[in-house]
Amino acid sequence: GVKRGRLQHEAATTGSRVTVVLGAQWGDEGKGKVVDLLAADADIVSRFQGGNNAGHTVVVDGKEYDFHLLPSGIINTKAVSFIGNGVVVHLPGLFEEAEKNEKKGLKDWEKRLILSDRAHLVFDFHQAVDGLQEVQRQAQEGKKPRAGWPGQAGLGDPSSQPGLSFSIGTTRKGIGPAYSSKAARTGLRVCDLLSDFDEFSTRFKNLAHQHQSMFPTLEIDVEGQLKRLKGFAERIRPMVRDGVYFMYEALHGAPKKILVEGANAALLDIDFGTYPFVTSSNCTVGGVCTGLGIPPHNIGEVYGVVKAYTTRVGIGAFPTEQINEIGDLLQSRGHEWGVTTGRKRRCGWLDLMTLRYAHMVNGFTALALTKLDILDVLDEIKVGIAYKLSGKRIPYFPANQEILQKVEVEYETLPGWKADTTGARKWEDLPAQAQSYIRFVENHVGVA
Repeated sequence: GVKRGRLQHEAATTGSRVTVVLGAQWGDEGKGKVVDLLAADADIVSRFQGGNNAGHTVVVDGKEYDFHLLPSGIINTKAVSFIGNGVVVHLPGLFEEAEKNEKKGLKDWEKRLILSDRAHLVFDFHQAVDGLQEVQRQAQEGKKPRAGWPGQAGLGDPSSQPGLSFSIGTTRKGIGPAYSSKAARTGLRVCDLLSDFDEFSTRFKNLAHQHQSMFPTLEIDVEGQLKRLKGFAERIRPMVRDGVYFMYEALHGAPKKILVEGANAALLDIDFGTYPFVTSSNCTVGGVCTGLGIPPHNIGEVYGVVKAYTTRVGIGAFPTEQINEIGDLLQSRGHEWGVTTGRKRRCGWLDLMTLRYAHMVNGFTALALTKLDILDVLDEIKVGIAYKLSGKRIPYFPANQEILQKVEVEYETLPGWKADTTGARKWEDLPAQAQSYIRFVENHVGVA
């Protein structure tokens, strides 16, 4: 009786559980589409990490909306969109993005957006520094290429890759430098902007001067930026709330459907991704707790979004990459261009080692498989099922980039279905071979 009473008490005190949507590969898996489907009946849609380096395209009533910082659930007029403390916010970018989408029909977004007071701010000089650091990296690494590093990351001769050679392929949105300021305890948050503006100005000037001392060519219009920030402060003031209290109330009040939208993806995670070719935040499930201020027991379903093949933007190891007609076909049929960067994506076969690894870290409760129809025209489809080093299978995903460059991929070849699946709306609509492909992925990853 005591145990049953305790369990009932725990259920009552746990509160609602959030549903999480995460990228399971290197990004661009179609998370925006999955989030949009789930957001239709959500009460709250939240972002927990990253900034406007994310890119989600959502089509509603024939209109294409592009979101980078706003949760893509902002289209749902019945839902509240929440930007958590783990997100870094570039205010000029936020308003510019909202205005672009307003022209396409987005209405009253500012009444539906809540911004955590603990979120760090991205300043214009962070963005300028992002560009300067990338140029520096290219200059430094260009002098001494290292085996297995970007120059040999499947991009061919580095000299034929203008602007890509020996860089980490940043989006130049200031995300890395803003997280650097946060980790160095010199960053400024939304709550600082809305408090004593003189104190904020002093700290802003100190931060600007720090960056100028590191980058002597950096020019910052301090007074101009402060004037703009003061204007933004008044525009965001009605949207800002204590994020931890907001989430606590949402979880423990009347039952709500709360959707958490991940940006970037598992293999771009600062800890678990293919470092250093990663983003600057935790885009795996642990980041949900730290980026929203919620405990682990409030995490419910965790959906991993997986493309039916693999793509990667920019540089870094990519074991199943196909630099051939298969890669070209996937790129053209799949319209593989980055939403945020406009960069052409590298394409290859589905890699089940990366998926199993993403599942180890995230504990997916289900997978959402996207773009299966891109494979419709193929006679046969290869799937990477294991990595070998010196002829021996390895059961883990290598942390070190030089080692990851050297792995040999073991493939299983599956028959294609050579049929149009674009009209399929339920499982039975899929050809038998397409069903087999999906079952094969489920069985190998261990997620049904």
